[in-house]
Amino acid sequence: MKGNYDFKAARRGAVVDSAGKTRITIFLDDDVLEAFRQRAASEGKGYQTLINDALRQAIAPGAAPVTLDALRRVLREELHVA
Repeated sequence: MKGNYDFKAARRGAVVDSAGKTRITIFLDDDVLEAFRQRAASEGKGYQTLINDALRQAIAPGAAPVTLDALRRVLREELHVA
């Protein structure tokens, strides 16, 4: 290995495109982040992957909580049939 290197003619390489991903800054509570990191370590996955999975589950159409109006509508329909 040489003691000195000449970087005068050096050029920066291409930046790797991360298609389908966007870099953002987000503040998470310390306990939430620690929980994801611990789970990631035990499952052998990355904690960001687990956070992505949790967010996907939260926005899935079937994941929305049952509203009071929806519950009343279902009960009326079921009582009407009975």
